[in-house]
Amino acid sequence: MRALRRFTVRASLPEPLSALATLATNLRWTWHPPTQDLFASIDASVWSEVGGDPLRLLSVVDAGRLETLARDEQFLLRVRALADDLDRYVTGPRWYQKRQDEITQRREHGVGDDKPLPTSVAYFSMEFGVTEALPNYSGGLGILAGDHLKAASDLGVPLIAVGLLYRSGYFRQSLSLDGWQIEHYPVLDPRGLPLELLTEPSGLPLLVHVSMPGNRVLRAKVWKAQVGRIPLLLLDSDVEQNDDDLRGVTDRLYGGDQGHRIRQEILAGIGGVRAVRTFCELTGHPQPEVFHTNEGHAGFLGLERIREYITNEGLDFDQALAATRAGAVFTTHTPVPAGIDRFPVDLVQHYFGDEQLVPGVNTQRILALGAEDNPGMFNMAHMGLRLAQRANGVSKLHGEVSRDMFRGLWPGFDVTEVPIGSVTNGVHGPTWAATEISKLLGGSDADTASSSTGFGSFEPVTDGLLWELRCELRARLVGEVRRRLRESWLQRGASALELGWTDSVFDPSVLTVGFARRVPTYKRLTLMLRDPERLRHLLLHPERPVQLVVAGKSHPADDGGKALIQQIVRYADEAGVRHRIVFLPDYDMSMARYLYWGCDVWLNNPMRPLEACGTSGMKAALNGGLNLSIRDGWWDELYDGSNGWAIPTADGVADPIRRDDLEANALYELLGSQVAPLFYDRGEDGVPTRWMSMVRHTLASLGPVVQASRMVREYVETYYAPAAASAHNVLGEGFRGAKELSAYRHRLRASWTRVRVLDSDLSIGGPAVPVLGAPVHVRARVELAGLEPSEVDVQVVLGKVGDSDELYDLVSAPMHYAGNGNYEVDVPLPHAGTLGYTVRVLPRHNLLASPAELGRVVLAS
Repeated sequence: MRALRRFTVRASLPEPLSALATLATNLRWTWHPPTQDLFASIDASVWSEVGGDPLRLLSVVDAGRLETLARDEQFLLRVRALADDLDRYVTGPRWYQKRQDEITQRREHGVGDDKPLPTSVAYFSMEFGVTEALPNYSGGLGILAGDHLKAASDLGVPLIAVGLLYRSGYFRQSLSLDGWQIEHYPVLDPRGLPLELLTEPSGLPLLVHVSMPGNRVLRAKVWKAQVGRIPLLLLDSDVEQNDDDLRGVTDRLYGGDQGHRIRQEILAGIGGVRAVRTFCELTGHPQPEVFHTNEGHAGFLGLERIREYITNEGLDFDQALAATRAGAVFTTHTPVPAGIDRFPVDLVQHYFGDEQLVPGVNTQRILALGAEDNPGMFNMAHMGLRLAQRANGVSKLHGEVSRDMFRGLWPGFDVTEVPIGSVTNGVHGPTWAATEISKLLGGSDADTASSSTGFGSFEPVTDGLLWELRCELRARLVGEVRRRLRESWLQRGASALELGWTDSVFDPSVLTVGFARRVPTYKRLTLMLRDPERLRHLLLHPERPVQLVVAGKSHPADDGGKALIQQIVRYADEAGVRHRIVFLPDYDMSMARYLYWGCDVWLNNPMRPLEACGTSGMKAALNGGLNLSIRDGWWDELYDGSNGWAIPTADGVADPIRRDDLEANALYELLGSQVAPLFYDRGEDGVPTRWMSMVRHTLASLGPVVQASRMVREYVETYYAPAAASAHNVLGEGFRGAKELSAYRHRLRASWTRVRVLDSDLSIGGPAVPVLGAPVHVRARVELAGLEPSEVDVQVVLGKVGDSDELYDLVSAPMHYAGNGNYEVDVPLPHAGTLGYTVRVLPRHNLLASPAELGRVVLAS
């Protein structure tokens, strides 16, 4: 019989144990071992059965056991101590509050000009990977967002996070008998998850309303997860008052057609802002000063903010745009145009054309924000960049890739001047480092992560002790591989009687390599299979064998990715190698921990430079794993020659097949001639001394810098604080700055096409052939077309010049106004060799974040 309806009943705790409910629902337990140990001690077997989920534990553990614990004074002391510790954690001052106090004191003493930090930051993401107990994520973007929240909590950063609650989450993955990916969508009951339904003072559920075409309304409940100090608001369209199609808007993560997708993104962005506003009103939480959009999916939030300024404050569109941009931060994770969300213009008009969704906001202005080269498409990343005064990629290399990819939005500027910076991603050490590693190395707990750089000193730890721990973690992974592989084969239809071989899969003493991630083409899951026989030789080498654990999910609509998985599975099914290579289905956070803990080497071989960051290798490094990776994403900037191996890339080879062959050959060569020999080079004590030297160096050099705490501090200091200062300047004194900036842009629009550099010359004093650093005098005459000299910046730009006369390695210098449209400057020659120069005119206003912000430049012709 099928149930008509699914619902969850929570256990009633004895009053002395009431604090367990708070400890179970505040997700700090996910990175706080003492709290995990407390719940495990309630019933170790049940704790294991429920996968370490406190709420599930409390709902299924024997009531008599709870009554016994309610009379156990020692247990009650532990509960009270942990409850008090959690209270101190969520209310006491941490790094952010101490930093705010320092700034306040400096300002009071007239020292420095640091601006106050924002009192609140809203962080929007389409997915959040906080814990497998809240399956609201698909891959790296969501895990990054979850780590961002955890690190922000540890640091005391006042974030409010916003996303959607998916009733089926992302899919669960299994395999068919022939190795094809099969998707399952379990139905989740929010009341069985660590969530609280937000309610009105009347007790009724809080509902967010978003207009839909045809005079319909999309309603959404708001659930709150508490991630340490951070409230995470998740919107849920499964509301009885909704029409059936609208009720299913939040059914699946990244599911459905483009119509379904745009409704999800409208709800996340526009509905998300409305949820934040109401949450702050109900709780007294400060309204956000800064809005951070994590990728373009929730980009419509900027339109809602524009609507607020128009309808609530009486601003016009341009003034509202200036006010919105000042406090906005946009992070792109996409290294290729094909990865950007784009919608047909007709579809966007369908939802925004009647101007009911965001009243007062002109549809044509909306379409202009998402305009791209193809006039029939609306580009969410372009809108995100146009609605944010500050933007960044997620590694140094990805910042370069992004500046090149989006340079068309800033025509006339050198690619190096495109205003997109970078903050290299980080990972939350307390979540991803094995407890044994953290204890041994004296760091990576929440307090350490909030106040310093990560791991403490581990010089007293001997190679033997560290190697013993690495072997223990590898053995733990081997046990998990065997368990999951057997389970997978049973799901595929095998009989238990024929699976005895799974008990001896993998060897705890063999070099173990991990490869686990999403399966888009550019990540090249099957690069390792370019030469199957050569891989077989590596796996079965008589003295230096390698074992390889592979995992990953392909998007349900990506048959190409599923075919790649099938190739791996079929190879791993072969009797001759199946004890050395496995594919484990249903890759998620619970599996990932075992992989990061136990793998000796983490493999990553994307097509450079298409990996924006790729944080999985960071998690392995936190546990002493060595990276073997293409120099892409974070590895490009943090590889130092001693913390792993860089797979050479066949840059410049246009044929992708030949490129894959060359790079696969380099991978095999590294594994066989360097990695494996080093691992098996043992001293008399059985310890691989040179290998452990690399492990130590990895922990010391990467441990501090791959932390999400470092990443969040960078966001605070480089993006949040400047954005809050800009917002203060633009919104203060009755939106005086927004009105001034809007009026300035109107003046530019009226005059800019007539601004010209009439003539210029460069004169060289001294010898006929100048020397590096010698001063040259540059003069120019400029037609300002009615603009004031104070409203523009006239610059000389010098640089090296190639055969096509294109300048590169640019150095610019402002020219001084000499009256009557004349400008001049003396500037030292910045390079030796063949140089060139030009003169350009840029907008200048003290409320602009960069000279390129408005995308306007006049070049001498």
